[in-house]
Amino acid sequence: MMIDIDLLLALGASYKKVFHGEIIFMEGNRCNFYHQLVSGKIKWANINDEGKEYLQYMVEPGESFGELPLFDPGPYAASAFAEEDSVILKLHESTFHQLLEENHALLLSFSKLLAQRLRFKFFMLKDLLCNEPEERITSLIAYLQYNKHNFCTQCGKIKLTRQQIANMTCLRVETVIRAMRHMHELGTITIRKGKVYCCSMTPVIHG
Repeated sequence: MMIDIDLLLALGASYKKVFHGEIIFMEGNRCNFYHQLVSGKIKWANINDEGKEYLQYMVEPGESFGELPLFDPGPYAASAFAEEDSVILKLHESTFHQLLEENHALLLSFSKLLAQRLRFKFFMLKDLLCNEPEERITSLIAYLQYNKHNFCTQCGKIKLTRQQIANMTCLRVETVIRAMRHMHELGTITIRKGKVYCCSMTPVIHG
């Protein structure tokens, strides 16, 4: 979801540069701002007391993130970290609410965005019940392909690392590496110079 940058700036939004590894907000904290990524990469994840990470989403430039508590009084459900040096735009929550009240088309777009992300959570939770690593990975790639997210529509490259795939599927990275090697041998995916490309996978998304 992307709000026009000029509109955000006219409403008083400000740029913020964050550096690799920097925390943007923490799970459980109150939400005061709408965030939109201008450049770089942002990781949106839950991390337990033992340091184990569950990756919720890899944010791409132009996308918003952490917007759920802007629509209810709850705190952030996950934390956001800069995966590399990045630039974000921040708009105060009160101004964001006013913008939605005055722009019903934008409100509808955010409703669609939240529905898509909720569908993704249902989709991933269903596949976590499956014990077969290749099925989990296949389902994740199919969903990325379907939504054109973290996925290059021109060459079919999956724009996630093995570690990120592991953190999204609750698998060990060693398991992901072995499973993807086998998928490559079967022709489900192609691995070239360490990069993963989708071959003939046909995504079927139910909901």
